[in-house]
Amino acid sequence: MGSLTRFLEGRLKLRVNQAKSAVDRPWKRVFLGYSMTFHKESRIKVASQAVKRLKRNVKELIRQGRGRKVSRFIRENLNPLLRGWIQYFRLAEVRGVFEELDGWLRRKLRCILWRQWKRSRTRYRKLLERNIVEERSRTSSVNGRGAWWNSGASHMNEAFPKKYFDHIGLVSLLDELQRLQCVS
Repeated sequence: MGSLTRFLEGRLKLRVNQAKSAVDRPWKRVFLGYSMTFHKESRIKVASQAVKRLKRNVKELIRQGRGRKVSRFIRENLNPLLRGWIQYFRLAEVRGVFEELDGWLRRKLRCILWRQWKRSRTRYRKLLERNIVEERSRTSSVNGRGAWWNSGASHMNEAFPKKYFDHIGLVSLLDELQRLQCVS
């Protein structure tokens, strides 16, 4: 780092920002939200800080959108954020992050639905409406677990599969990435 700094500042007359500059392995550095994998043939991936920032922004949006219809919240608030994010990170070659984020987003939305139902009777009735067997609906509605646990449970995954969220208009990050990479 010292020799590079001397060359850049002495010979090229450029100023080096010590806080932002470093010499390190490519997979340990982040540049504009991207990073690299550590394999022999490295690939471009989304940096973990960018994923954390997206999750933080989504959580903030969800806090603001409580009590609203889920489909309207998705259409007006969530989709613009997701479309912009996937447009920026469309160069990423590692798809596992996008699959994980898709699952996490659907679980957050299931959590919103579970919280909106509030009472056990409402949860029981809504699960029945979504074609869950009566006995399973009854036990699931009074299980005493929290909203986050229930949003990841099999009864909510069966009641609200990916197809449901596609139907109400949720942007799938993985599908959008594949569409954008085919166009490019």
